Amino acid sequence: MATVVLVGTLDTKGAEYAWLRERLREYGSDTLLIDTGILPPPAQAPTADVPADAVARAAGHDLAKLRGAGERGAAVAAMADGVSEVVLDLHRRGKLHAVLAAGGSGGSSIASQAMRALPIGVPKVLVSTMAGGDVAPYVGSSDITLMYSVVDISGINAVSRQVLGNAAAAAAGMARRFERNHDELAGRGRKVVAATMFGVTTPAIDAARARLDALGYEVLVFHATGAGGRAVEKLASDGLLDGVLDLTTTELADELVGGVLSAGPERLTAAGRAGIPQVVAPGALDMVNFGPAPTVPPRFADRTLLVHNPTVTLMRTTADEMAALGTALGHKLAAARGPVEFFWPLRGVSAVDVEGGPFQDTAADEAGLSALRTTVRGSGVRLHELDAHINDAQFAVAMADRLDELISAQALKRTP
Repeated sequence: MATVVLVGTLDTKGAEYAWLRERLREYGSDTLLIDTGILPPPAQAPTADVPADAVARAAGHDLAKLRGAGERGAAVAAMADGVSEVVLDLHRRGKLHAVLAAGGSGGSSIASQAMRALPIGVPKVLVSTMAGGDVAPYVGSSDITLMYSVVDISGINAVSRQVLGNAAAAAAGMARRFERNHDELAGRGRKVVAATMFGVTTPAIDAARARLDALGYEVLVFHATGAGGRAVEKLASDGLLDGVLDLTTTELADELVGGVLSAGPERLTAAGRAGIPQVVAPGALDMVNFGPAPTVPPRFADRTLLVHNPTVTLMRTTADEMAALGTALGHKLAAARGPVEFFWPLRGVSAVDVEGGPFQDTAADEAGLSALRTTVRGSGVRLHELDAHINDAQFAVAMADRLDELISAQALKRTP
């Protein structure tokens, strides 16, 4: 029987979780209830399968001491860390087929951290009073299904009965499918490759994807808009990728200069830590992204700007910025535990970085390449400099073929 793990603060939401547990059982699911409340639950609260003090201990904390110190923030953080460890252990042991939680801001923060710790593909349903606003802090790069509670989660009434009932039914159905089709959800059959693209590198990705498809790979394409880069990092961390064709690394430019599409400082690190083969290019490093033209910070008023569309304004990176990006790329890739190679197109790194194009700046591109050369010298990173534009089909196919060779070589090494 599929198991739905309930994650909730029983000190304040005991009645609601007792009701959810009964609905899940009616829908044919086994249940496992984890208490993440920071105060002792009232006598009428349901008995947790994993009590709150055990959750705190899973992350090395003593809940009684945190209660005694009156440190609510520290206690909430401890519970979030602890329940993340608990659900990961349950998942590893095959005792978790879906996670369901319902709460306000505090409960949602704790439960969503645990959900984000789980691999993509594991069903996650969160009913939250916060789902009507900015949900990015809760969802991150995970595949959490959010439901707005409409009313506060405070008792079972005419509205909450319907919303929570739908959530329980959804979690039960997801859990059954996950249990029965786990191999399919994990992408069993074909090897899986992540590829990164931008509008100005689309021709390259189209050519690379066609080549990888022909070689038998399943290609997942991610738009390098910050969220896309974070999703690639998450999939790599979860062990769901066999290789990464990181053709579009533009998010690093936004992180360096202050654009609106940064994927954060951890971009281009997860695959390296996991030892996943990578083939990387400087796609769209010539640009930093901003919103509509009036939103570009005044300090950039004298820079080369290009209105890409009414909602996107691009700014050309300078030689100094390109050098810094080349250095950053080199350090990130040199730290990789697996095979990694870099392909640099000598005729331009985006559709607008072409001869006569608005972002053509040979000196800036050369500054980036020179810094990269210096940084990777003596490391295990192999650098390819091709007399081609990034959107030339031969450049993209060369990257795809090399990634295939790296993945195949790694598979041979692992064969007994």
